[in-house]
Amino acid sequence: MDFPLGAAITLDALEDPHAHLAALREREPVSWVPALGAWLVTRRDLALMVMRDPATFTVEDERFSTSRVVGASMLSLDGAEHDRHRAPFAQPFRLDAVRSRFTEPVGAEAGRLIAALRPAGRAELRTAFAGPLAAAVITRALGLGNADVAAVLDWYAAIVGSVTALTAGEPAGAEGPAAFAGLRDAIGPALDAGPEASLLAAAAGAAGTLTREEVVSNAAVLLFGGIETTEGMIATAAWHLLSHPDQRAPVEADPGLLAGAVEESLRLEPAAASVDRYATGDVQLGGARIARGDLVIVSVTAANRDPATFPDPDAFDARRANARLHLAFAAGPHVCIGMHLARLEAQAALGCLLDGLPGLRLDPDRRSPGPRGLVFRKPAAVSAVWHDGTHAARHDPIAAP
Repeated sequence: MDFPLGAAITLDALEDPHAHLAALREREPVSWVPALGAWLVTRRDLALMVMRDPATFTVEDERFSTSRVVGASMLSLDGAEHDRHRAPFAQPFRLDAVRSRFTEPVGAEAGRLIAALRPAGRAELRTAFAGPLAAAVITRALGLGNADVAAVLDWYAAIVGSVTALTAGEPAGAEGPAAFAGLRDAIGPALDAGPEASLLAAAAGAAGTLTREEVVSNAAVLLFGGIETTEGMIATAAWHLLSHPDQRAPVEADPGLLAGAVEESLRLEPAAASVDRYATGDVQLGGARIARGDLVIVSVTAANRDPATFPDPDAFDARRANARLHLAFAAGPHVCIGMHLARLEAQAALGCLLDGLPGLRLDPDRRSPGPRGLVFRKPAAVSAVWHDGTHAARHDPIAAP
């Protein structure tokens, strides 16, 4: 058996994977994992090689389930077609454009949610804060301010359900395509608005050769990332800080550490634990012989704890100097286009939580287990308590990255 560690791994083990991934990274950095039906890449340098080489490791494959539900998009294309789909969105999602458009409204929405929560003295922060904030921001970004947020979330859930079913080898069902049609109809007015109205309108105005249907397909991909992974990112960062009082204290004392705390949380527990690629030909990687067409899964979670780059890799350290070398937003041509908006949201969220909920701490009467999940990882719950009443903010909740 060439890859005994990979052969022994189960899907259940990958729900809580860190010890297993560490062993693979050390002894089988590219390992065949029958439970996944794929090669699993766990070493950071090899992960970068895969993500930076779309000619050898591509996303273009009929097994890529997202495109079967929402159509071709920047997520499922490589080469010139990928560039054509991504280019119109690049300028609106640049750091300066995101800060200019979203700093005030993201802070205001986070503050509104905190003000609504404060009198109760307790809440489950993932569903009551992280999720609603992520949904509100991406809805605004896509120009869906007049749409029913509940309907948008229903469309999102149906699309995710269809993609998940296809990934598991099951029929997609009718719900996903119907939800995509609803999203397409709702986005129509946003595409006709001026570029100042939303990030999507700005991208559509520069879309050039993109059809309206192609713009909507990319919007569906942005909707997924803007809700699923951003919610997980915020909830996990809150869980990390509340679980590590020794790290929380310096962050509260120095808001300049907020950005570092977010990056360190992303390093330890990326919301998207892995990315899929398909070998375009026979290739050797990390001592493994990969055949044309094989599925190659990059474990972002494992790469982010590679001790060759991150000393004491399992520790949460808000002052870690090189935390931003994590791969939570992927790398190469498919690096997350919404990473600046996600970072802004997470920093605003943490700042508002610490400033707006005095005495905030994990609820001792309710469990708040750590992040879990095979592909998308987040805490099932972040149950917290605090002192109700007013609490003056001490600083701007958004720290410059």
